[in-house]
Amino acid sequence: MRTLGVDLAAEPAKTALALVEWTDGVAVVRALRLGATDEEIIAAAKGVGRIGIDAPFGWPVGFVDFVAAHHAGHPPAMSLASRADRRPLTKRRTDLVVQRSTGIVPLSVSADRIAHVALRCAGLLARLGEAGVDVDRVDGTAVEVYPAAALRRWGLPYRGYKGGAAGLAASVRAVEAAAPWLDLGRFGQVFAATDDAFDSVISALIARAAAIGRTVAPTVADRVVAVNEGWIHLPDGPLAELPDQTV
Repeated sequence: MRTLGVDLAAEPAKTALALVEWTDGVAVVRALRLGATDEEIIAAAKGVGRIGIDAPFGWPVGFVDFVAAHHAGHPPAMSLASRADRRPLTKRRTDLVVQRSTGIVPLSVSADRIAHVALRCAGLLARLGEAGVDVDRVDGTAVEVYPAAALRRWGLPYRGYKGGAAGLAASVRAVEAAAPWLDLGRFGQVFAATDDAFDSVISALIARAAAIGRTVAPTVADRVVAVNEGWIHLPDGPLAELPDQTV
C-alpha cells in the first residue's frame, strides 16, 4: 500500500508532501517535495490507502454555534471574560485529548495563527471529496495528524525541531535510528533540510498507523463531536510495527 503525508501550510510555499510505499517490511519514500499546491496533493492522493494531513479538520462546536448566534444578533448568554470562559470556543475535544495524553497543547483553530491553515484544509478536503476520497473527519481515508504528538508517543524527540537546525538534525537522526526500514533514497537530504519535509514524512507514517488500526479512536461520547470538529489520530503502538503489518 501507499500512504501520503501532507504538512499543510496557509500557502503552497511552506507545504510539503511525502508519498511512501509499504512493501515487504520496507517503507520507501517515492516522492518528497516542497511547495505543494492543492492540485499536486490531489494528484498524489490517487490510489493511496491513507492520507495524513497535518492541519485541523474542523472548528470547536461551541465556537461554530457562538459565531452563528452572534451573526444572527442573539449570542448565547455566557461569560467570555476569561480564557477559562472562552475555552469551549477555542478547544476542540480532540485538542483536549491530545493535551491529556501527551502534554502537548495543540494550537487553537479558532484563536491562533493556524486558522488560515484550517481554512485551506477545508477547501482541500472538499476537493478531495469531489475526487472520490473519503473525507469523513474521524474514519476517512484522509486523517488529521499531529507529527510532534506522534513523535512523543513513539518516544522520539518532539521539541525544538520546528525552525531550529540543531533540533531538526537531532530529530532526523532519531527517526532514522528508530526506523531503519525507512528508505529515504534520493530524498534523504530533503528530509533533513526543513521541518516541513520532515513533518510530511512523519505524517505519512502516522497515516500508516491509521491504516493498520493503530491510532487512538474516539470514545462514543467523543465521536459525537469529532465527526464535526475533526479527530487527531495519535499512534497507540510502536513505530517498529508499522512496516510489519499486512493491509
